[in-house]
Amino acid sequence: MRLICGPCQHESFDHSLMIAKHCGEVAKQYGFEYIFKASYDKANRSSDGTKRGQGLIKTMNDFLKLKEKLPSLKILADVHTEDDINTIEAMFNDAVNVIQIPAFLCRQTDLVKRACATTKIVNIKKGQFLAPWDMKGILTKTSKANEVWITERGTSFGYNTLVVDFTGIQYMLDHYIGHSIVFDATHSVQKPGGNGSTSGGNREYVPGLAAAAAAVGVRSFFMEVHDDPDNAPSDGPNALKLDNFEKTVEKIYNIIRANK
Repeated sequence: MRLICGPCQHESFDHSLMIAKHCGEVAKQYGFEYIFKASYDKANRSSDGTKRGQGLIKTMNDFLKLKEKLPSLKILADVHTEDDINTIEAMFNDAVNVIQIPAFLCRQTDLVKRACATTKIVNIKKGQFLAPWDMKGILTKTSKANEVWITERGTSFGYNTLVVDFTGIQYMLDHYIGHSIVFDATHSVQKPGGNGSTSGGNREYVPGLAAAAAAVGVRSFFMEVHDDPDNAPSDGPNALKLDNFEKTVEKIYNIIRANK
């Protein structure tokens, strides 16, 4: 069982430390492996002029400091270019344990292959424009990877709306044996571009969707959490409030335990 949780953006060292400590303690209490996530650059923003993050160098330095404070902490970071991966490998190799390919970039062959040429775990987010069986072609690009995860983050349904196809999740669980199937419970409730220049979302649906994924058989969960999501620089409308994190994890855990 695994929880990949943290803020959408890395906002500061103290903020990420606070969220990592809280989520890590909850994960340990319920027997989940914990991986902290935060983005150094939100390159796929709805419009220009919105906050993108602290940048690669500052964020990676802060990640190293997080690992000094929390020695067992594992960290996931999404990447957007091959140059970013080169910099991480050359200067900050110990800062990141999992490299994530964003949904919009999941078919970028050179980026996927470069990530898979590292020694790190690679988490590929299934594009909201793809069918579950389309991931088979993407996986042909990952032969050099040590380990590959696939993350479901909802499927486009008309304009500004995503839906979760649980039959598709079941398909991936059944057909991609050897790859952890991760359910992204918070991006699945996003409304892309729903607020005009930014994305909207319905965070109140996160616990129910996570519980449903657990019932289907998912054992790895991705959630963006924030102590004040209404004032977060990005993805606030779909982020789970930190105060509700433990209750959501408990619900997931109880369903998994009941289905053993």
